[in-house]
Amino acid sequence: MRFVAVTSCPTGIAHTYMAAEALEQAGRAAGHEVSVETQGSAGTSALSDADIAAADAVVFAADVGVHGRERFAGKPVVEGTVKQAVNDAAGLLERAAEAAEHAGPARSGPEPAAPGGAGPGRTTAAGAAPDAATPAPETKVTAAGGFGSNLRQWLMTGVSYVIPFVAAGGLLIAISFALGGYDITEAPPVTEHFDALSLTSWAALANQVGTLAMDFLVPVLAGFIAYAMADRAALAPGFVGGAAAVAVESGFLGGLFAGLLAGAVIAGLRRVPVPRAMAGVMPVLVLPLLGSAVVGALMFVVVGEPVAVVMQAVTGWLNGLTGTNAILLGALIGAMMAFDMGGPVNKVAYTFAVGGLSTGSETAHAIMAAAMAAGMTPPIALALATKIKSGLFSPAEHASARPAWLLGASFITEGVIPFAAVDPLRVIPSIVVGSATAGALAIGFGSTLMAPHGGVFVLPLVGAPLPYLAAILIGIAVSTAAVLLAKSIGRGERNPASEPVAATA
Repeated sequence: MRFVAVTSCPTGIAHTYMAAEALEQAGRAAGHEVSVETQGSAGTSALSDADIAAADAVVFAADVGVHGRERFAGKPVVEGTVKQAVNDAAGLLERAAEAAEHAGPARSGPEPAAPGGAGPGRTTAAGAAPDAATPAPETKVTAAGGFGSNLRQWLMTGVSYVIPFVAAGGLLIAISFALGGYDITEAPPVTEHFDALSLTSWAALANQVGTLAMDFLVPVLAGFIAYAMADRAALAPGFVGGAAAVAVESGFLGGLFAGLLAGAVIAGLRRVPVPRAMAGVMPVLVLPLLGSAVVGALMFVVVGEPVAVVMQAVTGWLNGLTGTNAILLGALIGAMMAFDMGGPVNKVAYTFAVGGLSTGSETAHAIMAAAMAAGMTPPIALALATKIKSGLFSPAEHASARPAWLLGASFITEGVIPFAAVDPLRVIPSIVVGSATAGALAIGFGSTLMAPHGGVFVLPLVGAPLPYLAAILIGIAVSTAAVLLAKSIGRGERNPASEPVAATA
């Protein structure tokens, strides 16, 4: 059979491309032709109209909204997560084959269901004809999937668009502190005074541009949560709601509420019957106008202030964390970062760390340092373990160790997935212990970080860099020792050393 697929994860870095590769390999093994469009950070060539037209079925392996879903109208669709594609690509393709066999002739119809509209592994018909009496609105909000699945994808879509803004703004601000010290925030606006020969002026410029980028964080978060829920018409209300959240100082939490509110308002307005003559102007004029007015009013008058109180309490709690409490929080964040290696639990911890950056709290910067240290630890630890006791690992694991060094150093936790997939009961507890250690020590050593990504490449921007590096190395040592001990205890079950390493070299 011929299948087309789209893969997409919140950060668009690792899982997106690992899922694509897994689907392509599973397709070749089963004798199918699989063409994959990776909607990730590195970009890809979009699937051609000819590929889509010739496809027997479509596979969406995505944790965020899939762009251009309308292209697949009339095709049977199987939906799953990127993790499902990485771990069981063959299973997704089997379900796609079953869907193609039972679908019959391709049908045309309206835009298919929303991101998360069909839960993991659910099979739907993209563009299936809606009930004539109650035409389905053109919205990404659908009752077909569970609310929890939908909510997760909506939030992850918003987070995925926020990350570039936080990365750019955070790095620029960190560079400004490195060049001009922490009092660079008191420098006059560069529009009033800028000396091209002064390092202080360049530091001020970096700080002010970085601050400007960070100011977009909450509006972008809210705008793209709303977009994931109700498509383009929800963008303006989402951004307006996010800007209102900033104005009333409800911060990151306010942005979450504003995005969900905007998406819900637009989804509700879409369901109001309108004369055919108005249908053309609804998405470009009426919906953005009414949605922005309603969401803006609610955020300013009703929702914003209570959320601001909660946000202030969270910020105060973060600022008040010291000593043992802060170290325990670092351990918890570290354990979550390793637990599912880029999955939902990892993303919750990472989103919490990134969201804290908007508060400007010193503790929040320490939490970001803990999250990154913990996320770097697992791949490097497993790569190191293969070098210390090579006989405990299979040829495939030795092959996976080669890129794991760089993936770990780059803060791509997913580099440990090949090891965990083979032996989860030994690997996952081992990396959780090591990452919890790294997170706790990073905070305990007083390290801070404003950059949300970059791994060792942003080490010069870390507060207390040498203790921070020590925390990472200790975490790696703990994970390495734990996994070697666990595998040594159970090595009698199989002997990877008897398999020739060169087989997969």
